[in-house]
Formats: sequence, C-alpha cells, structure tokens
Amino acid sequence: MDSNKLKNPAYLFEVSWEVCNKVGGIHTVISTKALNMVKEYSNSHILIGPDVWRYTEQNPEFIDDQRLFRSWRQRAVQEGLRIKVGRWNVAGEPIVILVDFSTFITQKDEIFASFWEKYKLDSISGQWDYIEPALFGYAAGKVIESFVRFNSSLRQRIVAQFHEWMTGAGLLYLKDALPQVGCVFTTHATVLGRCVAGNNLPLYGEMKNYVPEELARRFNVVSKQSLEKAAAHNADCFTTVSDITAAECAHFLEKKVDIVTPNGFENVFTPKEEEWENKRQAGREKFLQVAQALLGRPVAEDALILGISGRYEFKNKGIDVFIEAMGRLNQENHLKKEVLAFILVPAGHSGPNRELLHNMEQPYQAIAGGSLYLSHYLMDEANDPVMNRIKALKLRNSDDDKVKIFFVPSYLNGNDGVFNMPYYDLLVGMDLTVFPSYYEPWGYTPLESLAFKVPTLTTTLAGFGLWVKEHYNMNHPGIEIIRREDGDADGVATAIAKWVRNYVAVDGAEVEQDRMNAKDVSRIALWDNLVTYYKQAYNIALERVNNRLKELPMSDLNQNVSFIEKQLTVNNPSWVSVMIHRSIPEKLMALEEISKNLWWCWHEEARELFRMIDVDKWRECGHNPIVLLDSISLNRYKQLENDAAFVKKLDEVYRHFQEYMSGKEKMSGDGVAYFSMEYGLHTSLKIYSGGLGILAGDYLKEASDKGTKITAVGLLYRYGYFTQKLSATGEQEAEYEAQDFMKIAVSPVRDEQGNWQLISLVFPGRNVYARIWRVDVGRIELYLLDTDFEDNLPEDRTITHHLYGGDWENRLKQELLLGCGGIQALRKLGIDASIYHCNEGHAAFTGLERLKEYITEQHLSFAEALEVVRSSSLFTTHTPVPAGHDAFSENMLRTYISHYADRLTISWEQLLGLGKINVADPNEKFSMSFLAANMAQEVNGVSWLHGEVSKDIFKGMWPGYMPEELHVSYVTNGVHYPTWAAPEWKKIEEDLFGKDFKEHHYDKKCFEKIFDVPDAQIAEVRAELRKRLIKHIKHLLNDGVAASYFTPHQVLQIQENLRDDILTIGFARRFATYKRAHLLFRNLKRLDEIVNNPDHPVQFIFAGKAHPADKAGQDLIKRIVEVSKYPQFLGKVIFLPNYDMDLAKKLVQGVDIWLNTPTRPQEASGTSGEKAAMNGVMHFSVLDGWWVEGYRPDAGWMLPMKRTFENQAMQDELDSEMVYNIIDDEIAPCFYDKDSTGLSPRWIKTIKNTIAYVASNFTTNRMLEDYEKQYYIPMSGRYHKMIADNYAMATEITEWKNKVSREWDNIELVGLNLPNRSKQIIALGKSYYGEVKLELGELDMHEVGVELVAAEQKDGKLVIREKHDFTPVSQEGSVAMYRIDVTADAPGLLMLSIRIYPKSRLLPHRQDFALVKWLYKVGIIQINRRNRPKILLFGRFFFLFLFTWRDSGCRAGWSVLFL
Repeated sequence: MDSNKLKNPAYLFEVSWEVCNKVGGIHTVISTKALNMVKEYSNSHILIGPDVWRYTEQNPEFIDDQRLFRSWRQRAVQEGLRIKVGRWNVAGEPIVILVDFSTFITQKDEIFASFWEKYKLDSISGQWDYIEPALFGYAAGKVIESFVRFNSSLRQRIVAQFHEWMTGAGLLYLKDALPQVGCVFTTHATVLGRCVAGNNLPLYGEMKNYVPEELARRFNVVSKQSLEKAAAHNADCFTTVSDITAAECAHFLEKKVDIVTPNGFENVFTPKEEEWENKRQAGREKFLQVAQALLGRPVAEDALILGISGRYEFKNKGIDVFIEAMGRLNQENHLKKEVLAFILVPAGHSGPNRELLHNMEQPYQAIAGGSLYLSHYLMDEANDPVMNRIKALKLRNSDDDKVKIFFVPSYLNGNDGVFNMPYYDLLVGMDLTVFPSYYEPWGYTPLESLAFKVPTLTTTLAGFGLWVKEHYNMNHPGIEIIRREDGDADGVATAIAKWVRNYVAVDGAEVEQDRMNAKDVSRIALWDNLVTYYKQAYNIALERVNNRLKELPMSDLNQNVSFIEKQLTVNNPSWVSVMIHRSIPEKLMALEEISKNLWWCWHEEARELFRMIDVDKWRECGHNPIVLLDSISLNRYKQLENDAAFVKKLDEVYRHFQEYMSGKEKMSGDGVAYFSMEYGLHTSLKIYSGGLGILAGDYLKEASDKGTKITAVGLLYRYGYFTQKLSATGEQEAEYEAQDFMKIAVSPVRDEQGNWQLISLVFPGRNVYARIWRVDVGRIELYLLDTDFEDNLPEDRTITHHLYGGDWENRLKQELLLGCGGIQALRKLGIDASIYHCNEGHAAFTGLERLKEYITEQHLSFAEALEVVRSSSLFTTHTPVPAGHDAFSENMLRTYISHYADRLTISWEQLLGLGKINVADPNEKFSMSFLAANMAQEVNGVSWLHGEVSKDIFKGMWPGYMPEELHVSYVTNGVHYPTWAAPEWKKIEEDLFGKDFKEHHYDKKCFEKIFDVPDAQIAEVRAELRKRLIKHIKHLLNDGVAASYFTPHQVLQIQENLRDDILTIGFARRFATYKRAHLLFRNLKRLDEIVNNPDHPVQFIFAGKAHPADKAGQDLIKRIVEVSKYPQFLGKVIFLPNYDMDLAKKLVQGVDIWLNTPTRPQEASGTSGEKAAMNGVMHFSVLDGWWVEGYRPDAGWMLPMKRTFENQAMQDELDSEMVYNIIDDEIAPCFYDKDSTGLSPRWIKTIKNTIAYVASNFTTNRMLEDYEKQYYIPMSGRYHKMIADNYAMATEITEWKNKVSREWDNIELVGLNLPNRSKQIIALGKSYYGEVKLELGELDMHEVGVELVAAEQKDGKLVIREKHDFTPVSQEGSVAMYRIDVTADAPGLLMLSIRIYPKSRLLPHRQDFALVKWLYKVGIIQINRRNRPKILLFGRFFFLFLFTWRDSGCRAGWSVLFL
C-alpha cells in the first residue's frame, strides 16, 4: 500500500517567493524549518518557489534532480507548465519545484478578470511589482493542481501553505479548482502595516483610526491589499507570526488569525561548542582588522564590538535610534573600553573602499584621507540617512572619540571584497547586538544573535521580544527587551546607551553567564519546539476541508479518471523524426571542416572542390556545401574516397586552408568588436538584405585575409530577408523560408560542460534569452544571437525571425538584443576589445551596456565611464537622409530601458538626452544615431560626399560649430576583391599583380599592370563573362516557378531575343524611390530607339527587391515588368526576380555597364558599382556616393553632382534625357567602334582604366587600412592611456570638464586693449593685432581658446572661410589677455565673430567637449578692389578687417580698423 495514504496530510505544499530565492527574512524562516519538515513529512513536503534564475546561470541554492516525479513532469510539460524539480541546497535538502511563471504574462488580463469575477480581487491598478508575484502565485496553484490530479486520490488530504500576499493568487485559484485541498495563508507582515511604518507614521497607537481602503489608495497598494485580504478571508486557516501582526490583521484585513505560528531557528547553523571560541576569535579579528584599516591607526585589542544588521529600513529597524544611542554613549566620560559599532546593512554601493583594502594589505604603510566610516563606496553618500545622522551627531571617529562607528553597506555573503566572511561567521565575533526595531513582526536578527551566544537587545515591538517575555519565565540577562511605543525613540536611545555602558563594566565571568543564557533563551525558539504550531494550523485546515467536502456533490470534485477509463483512452503515437547523419570516410573528413568555415566561399579552389563532388547537386543546393555533403549517398562517398584525383585536390585545398588559418595565431591583442544588424557573407546564410550587410560581410572577409583581429556580433534570423517572387502582373510577393540552422555554417557556442551559452535581457515583466552561435569567416569569428527557442515567450521568439521585420517595437527589441545582448555575449565568452565599432546606429545600445559595466563593475562614475566608452567607440553611419535613422518614442523606450537610468546613476531625462537634441520636446524621438554619436569619440560616413551630408544631419548635436567644422569624417566603402572578381580576372591579376597582392598587403599601383594584358585577352574575358550571364538568365527562364510572371510564349521570345554579343547594361539594387529605377522609362520612344538600334543595340537587365512595406518601391518593379513585356522590349529589357548575392555576382561580372541613377545626394556610397569595377565593368552614374571620388572621364560616365532644378520631376526629366543621350551618343558608339580584328581599342582602354584607376581605390583592403590608420590604431592608443593607472586619465578629464562647466557661464569679456588708432584706416600691407581680456574665474588662460571666425554666404548657407586663434599672453589673477596678429588673402563679403571654447591636450577634438560661447558679432564687411570697406552690421565692439586685392600677384593683407 502507498505509504502516503497513511499520512495526514498525504502531501504538504509550501509556496513562497523566497524558496531558493534569498530576498529577506522569510527565506530564513522556510530554509531553517526545512530540516524539521523533512523529518516529519519526508518527501511528502514539497516547496514551490519562482524560477527567477531561469536559464541565465545556475541557481546556487537549487540542486536539479531528474529522477523526481518523472512521469508527472512529462504531464506538466504537456499542460504548458515550465518547471524544474530538484532539492533545496539547505539542511534537510527538501524537494523543490521552481516555477517559470513568465508563460502566463500574456494571459494576465484574463487571469485577473477571472479573480475579479470570483473574489472581487482588484488588480486594475497593480504594477509589475504586483503582477509578477501574483502570476507566480497563480502558476504555483496550477502546478499544485496538476500534481494533485496526477498523483493523489480523492480520499487523500492535501495541504497547501501560502506565505505572504505574493502567493495569494495560488490560494484563490486552488480554492475554486481543487476544494479538496486545505489552504493555509500566512502573512508575515501586512501590506498596510509596512506602508504606515515605512512612511514614518505612527502605527500602534493610531491603528484604530486608519481606514484600510483609504490607506491602500494613499500608498498606491490597492491591488496588494486586495489580494492579501482575499487570501486571508478565503483561507481554510489564516496564520501570522506574532501577536503584534495579529492585531494588524484584525484591523487592516478585517480577519482574525486562527493561530499564531511563530518563526523558529535551526541549531545546525550554529557552531559546535568546541568550535565556538575559534569561530569567535576569527570573527573578532576581522572586525578589528577592518576598523584599524579604516581609521588608519591601531584600535584597542579589548574593544567592545557591537552591531546592528538587517534590511535598510532606517526607522523601522531602529537604525536611527542605534546611531543616536552611539552618539550619547560617545559623550560618556567614564567608558572603560573603546566601543566599535558596526552597522551591517546592505545599501547601494559601488564596490570596496580601495584605501581600506590597501591598509588591510599593508597595515604598516597605511594611507590616510579616505573614508573613516565606509567599507564600501556608497552610490549616493551625500543623501544617505546613516551617513547624515552620523555626521549630525559629530561621531568623527577621531582619537578622542570613545565610540567609533562604521557602516558596511554590502551583503555579507563571503565575497563582499572586504570581510569575505559570511554574516554568521562575523556575528559570532561580536560582543553585543542591538535591534531596537519599531516595526518588526517577528525579528530573526535578535534570535540569530542568541543562537550564536551573542547577548542582544530588542524591543517590545518585535514579535520575538514579546515571545520571550511570554514564554521564557526566568531571568534572561542574555537578552534585554526594552519597552517601545510610538514617539519614544529618545527614551529608547537612552536605554540602549545605558545598557552598553553597563555591559562595558561587567567582568568576564558575568559575560560568560550572559552568553550561556543567550544560548538557552534561543532554544525556546528552535523549530523542534515551534513546528507544532504549524501542525495545528494544518489540522485546522484539514478539518475545514472535511466539513466542506461533506457539503459538496461528488461531481464537483474533479476526480481522477479510473484505471479502467485510462486503459481505454490511448494517446496517439508521438512520432519522432530521425535524421540519418552523413558518414564521411576518414580520408575525406577535411570536407567537413572546410564546409563549416566560410573561407571556401571566396576561394575558387574550394568552390571547385565541392563542384567536383556532384555538379548538379552543387547547383541544386544553392552552392551550400553543408547541404551538399548531407545529400551525397554512401556509394558516392566511396567513389570519391577511391578517386585519386579528387583526394589529391582535397589534400591540396585542405593544406592551403590550414596554411591560411595558421595566420590566426598572429592576430593578437584586444582587437576590434564590430556590430552590425546584417552580414552578407554567402547566399546560404540569410542574414542580410542589401548593401549594409554585403559591406559588413566583405569587411570581415578582408579582415580575415589581412590578419586584422576583429570579432563580429550580429543576429541569427530564422527567416532572414524574404524570397522575392513576381506575379503575372509584376506584383512583388514576399515569401519567408525558415533557415535550418543545422544546414548552414553556424555552430552553437558551448561552455566547458557542454551547455549552450546563453545571454539574457530584462524586458517588461520577464527575461528574454538568446543563444550564442558562431560563424567562422576564415580567421574571423562572427557571433550571432537568436531568441527563437522554447525558453522564451512566443512574442519574444519572433524577435529574431525577420531582418527588419515586424513593427517598431520589434525593431527596438532587435536593437537592444544586438547592442546590450551583443556586449553580454562577448563578456560571456571572455572577449574584450580596444575598439567597439558600430556599423550603423542599430547597435548604439552597446554604449549603454558598456557604461553599465564600467559603473557597476569598475565603480566609475557616469562621467568617467563615458570618457572610457567614448574613447574606444567608433560609429559609422550609412544613412544619407535624416528620415532613415531609427528613432523611438519615449513611451516605448521607457517600457524597455527605464531601468538603465538607475544603473547608470543618471536621471531619465539625462538618459533621453543621449539620443535627443531637445529633451523637453515631446515630439522629438530618441535617435539611435544621435545615441551612437554621443557614445563614440569618432563618427564617419562611408564616402566623402556622405561625410559632408552627415555633418549636416548631425549639426544639431553641436550647435556651437558650423557643419563643416565637425569631427564627422569619412572612409569610403570598398568591396572584397576575391569575393566579387570573376575567376578569369583573378587568374590574370594574381599572376600579374605580384605576391603581395595574393597576401592582401599591396600597393594599389599594382593594378596598373593590367595595361600589360593584351587587348584581345581583355575582350575575351569580357565576352566570356557576358555569355555566362546570358546563359544563367536563360536557365532561370526555364524554371517555370521563377519565370511565372511571363507566359510560355513570352519566355520563348525572350530566349530568342537575349544576346550575348551586344552591349549589356545592368541596374540592380534595393528598389526605393530615391534610387530612381524608373528614370530609363520616362520616354519609351527613346528607349525603343536605343534597344532596337540596328547599328548598336543595347539590352538592359534589372534586378532588386523592395521592402515589403515600401509600396512605392514595389510599384517601380511592377512598372519595369510591365514595360519589359511590351513587344518592342521583350528580351531587351528584363527584370530578374530574387536578387541575392549569387545573382549579384553574375550581374556585376557579366554586364558591360553598371547604371546608377540616385536622387542627389541620397546615395551614401553604392558599392554595387565598385563590385562591377573589379570586373572591368564601367560605371555610369550620378556623381553621388563613391562615384564622386571614383569618376574619371576615361573610365566611366557621369551625370553632374549639382541639381539644375529644385522641382524633382523636372530634374528627373532632365536626367533621363541625359541618360538616353550619353548611352546613345557616347557609350554605345564606343562599344561598337571595332577595328579589323573585331576589337574596340577605345572600349578596352576604358576597361583597363577602370581596373587600374577605379577598382584599385575601392577595395576593402584600402578601406580597412583607412580604418586602421584613421581610427583603430590612434583610438586604441588613447583608450589604453584612458584605462591605465586605474582610469587616471578618465578621472583627470572628468574633473577638468566639471571644473570648466562650473566656470563656463561666468566667463565674461572684460575689455579690449586696442592699439592707439581711432577712426582711421590702418595702412595696408602691414600686420596689426588686437587684444581681448576675459574674466576666467578659476580657469587658466590655456584652458580657454579664443578664435576669430570669418564666414561667408555660399549657396544660401553661411560657411566658414577661415579661423584664427588668439594667443594667450598673460594672466593676472582671474583675468587673462589674448592677442591676435592677422593677415588675409582674399576679398569678399565676410561675417566676423569671436568664439571661445574649452581647450585641453586631453581632448581628441573640439566636439568631445563642445561648450562654445560667442562673445560678439564683430561685424559684416564688404571688401572691394579699391579697399573701401563698407560696414554692413556691427556690434558693440568689433574688429574691421580690410582685405586687399593685388593684381600683381602679391599676397593680400588684412588691415584693421578699431572703432
């Protein structure tokens, strides 16, 4: 027979928020009671707590046990319950079920609505501090219901005890779902009692005058109070821990308790008698060591050590009274011993006191000047109640003070950094403890003291104090119980001081007696004696269950299905899919290794190797070697194993791969951490959409080739970007195909124990987890994060479903994952970097996460941390229009990152200021690009023109400077030559360009050797690549699905009309309206004449995707498809679907001209044209993006950079006509201008010029070198200086900036010391000077720069023509004199003004500390050749500078008129 049937109750569940989750005193109650409960109930006693640790790290208090309740666990999973079953790592090791309640968050409205209907539970005003625990209680109730239904019969009696209001929802759920369960509700302190006492209101004397509902509304705890009250009224037995709290319950909850269940203690935690003295000495010595190190001088060996501990509730725990008592004791003249008073109360701190640690390590070389009180630095010492009270009472810890007081604001868990001993090991070392609580429902701290033989003091307002008075009927010198009431704190302080003073005078024998009595008193509160009260409570509950069941019909009891019914209810078979994995012969195992490193995708020999395995399957699998190897039969593997030629080829390729990878060992140092939302590495890895991703992928490949240490971070998308299909009418249809992560080159990152490495982010009411994957890109490691797995809620699993998919909230989640999660991933893997490079603003949250690291782990201030983060951060923007930069509303941000303000120790407004220009403007959104720019020392665009455009976009961030002055610079994008150059070109050029070219360390002049290649060979390569492209297009048209937008008849005509021997122009890119793909179709008559010209025909090939949300872009595609079906254009204008890397490669290699027609200046860079140039394909484009720098008249064609019309329609019409004319009059005639050999010398010369002079300048090799020289190397040097000597430079800069900021508004113009010239023009051709006097306050003259700024109007904008610095000459006190000596070299109309700015050798550039003050508008002057200045505008003081023009060529001079 089941032994459970003999027990009463059969199962006893105990539910608390503090099971395996140390928060407060209830944790101690339940954990110490566990041993007795296990002795009494064995495995029938089951504790239930929240799984707050989930999967981020191992809960140190939880021991997983897969054997427990195995059958039921499977049922629980089927029911949607996420649980862990194991044991609690405390004495007795009771069974524990940890519940992940986050799955119920999405159902919270329905859950709370049902509680309202059944119990009138008011949850409407509950915030997350109510919702989370309430949902935990509900989930615990569901777990108990599931367990009981599975494991017990109707005759068995079950008890479930719920601790505190946080679990009350579970009781309410069970009361309805399982009436056969007896529910016990225990409150340890009422919600309203805590609120009243915590807000310094009188509680005990005034309790009867408080109206509970009014109090709940006043303190905004309506929902908590409602849940607590409902649980109390619906419990089968209602208990509390003391008579004091029972009185609260009767009034605030309008429910009297059934029984008081006092809290006990377990002796197993206390040292054995033979160990006690050694333990005491160790604890005492640690206190003396810390005290001596803080004071910087010895303390008395016989000093009295006393302390107070507990939560930081200044009044409730009597901390205020304790400090007051110490103040009075310090005034005593006849204290016989030195008193060392320790306040052991956890508070917000930023790490151990460094001076203290030094003094502890080197006591004979102690340094003074640090805090005399604090073991750890407080976050906000100036506003800390303890510190303010200590100072108010003049407790100076000086030699003259008899009482020395110390504040330890850290949890004493054994690794606090100072004591490094657990609290109990320190407690035993004290002589006395004092706990003069005002609000203490029970009071574990005095009980613990007694158990460790430490005499203690408490009050009659502590439950434990009352318990001793009532249940220990003898004299108790080991515990002093002082009467305390409302408003008598003064008398309590006096009594404490008197008690300590008397204790100082007692002799050793009496002290020993007191200690023994303390231990004796503690025994009345041992669980051995007190657990009986709990048994009584359970009996009360079961008795009421018995009565209730008698009144209920059997149909209401939800009985288990009998075994007869069960055998007739057979579940469906659960089929498991089994993958038969490939079994590669040992001789061919190198294939496996090569396939998992994307090195193969830009090394032709490796691609050829896979092609040799099975050319048809290689094509079918999309050139994915992992899929290829999975599809090969065992027979084919055996054939390859015996194919000597294949094995030889494999050995050769593998040897080259190993030689290449050996270079990874030389990539030492911290390197660069590179963050990007997308990476275009190969078609098989769908984590890219367009140019940004392709650029990032090329960059990693180049870093691998060049040996630059970069660690990349991104996201792994389940569906990636969409697959494009076209309807018969040309409508774009987006299909998302899920990636099988086992079929692509990604690998899980695991720890040493084989566990998958995870990171977690705090989202509203839950944690979101991400798995870490690794992609090997040659020698570079790319780490990707993915949330699509069962640990997350359904709505969080979709975060990494689609690249740029979902709404703006999902975009914010993705960017938090990339930025904050990306930094966490690097740290989890032990990776640090010298530079953090954000490739676009999506990753800007990296800055916030890194700030948090430095503040919480390195204990820097926000300003210091900001200096360190900025010094090592680079932001590359790719967006040329303001609307393209991601921005989020304040409400959305507040939902997800409001907690960061506290972690960064700044206000919410200051946090918003990092991403907004005007924080007060509610309509301005939080810009990710502004955040990135504020977090980065350097900002760059991706071409020269884009750099200039970006300056204009970001100018609002630094209003004291003109756009052209900003530090925003540029590095023009490049492309990865080995990826994009056709094999035919690579064969020619690698043989020709030299060894350095192969090793990616070369001078770009080597490209000029292309001129040594015979014209015929150039023409032959170009013709072959064109043929390959046309063949590929015809092959695509044979695919009925891909070409379904054409009729079969149209397909036949296209096949016939497409030619591989005529001028072919390509246009392929993202279809956005600013790309102006429609430009070619404005005049169809002209287009008809061009494509059907009998002497020089032209064909156009289009491809590209429009974002699924971009209807205008999709309409452009539809229009092109429509035109391409016109009879005159069929096969001469064609649109190819599903533009991806594979198709892009064929296009840029196979066309003759690459056409680009963006709206000026909205092309940031435009790397597709650079890819074409690598293949000798000429570029024809608007002068925008990279083409502004790349264009040469002998190597391509252009449309002008400047607009002719403001009206865009008119500009489009003009540009389209220019396109027609240039193609018809210049490009086509050049292509067809062939000599007797059939070659066009002019065309081939243009091809060679393109390779030699264009392609050479736009490789990622040049691009990476630019980043290294401009940013990585100098920034890395500055970063290492910044962090050296414990961040000394960061501290120095922060202090200097604070000083300048304090004085800045006080800087004033004192006067102008001018030459003795008045109202006359100074002779021309001479130099003259001016002097400015400034009142600088506490600043030095070298800390303030003064400059003359001369600006002029250009194209309707005010731009700076020249600037001249004043030289600091002298300083008397706070007044500094600056002098300027000026000359000029050009006439014109100028506006002049004087600007001052902070100046320091420590600043990387002026925008790093962009304080600016314009002193005066000096004037506007007109200079003409006759040297007659015309004053247009002037201020109170000004310089009038005269410009001269000399036809003889002599240099112009400035003359000065002082008025």
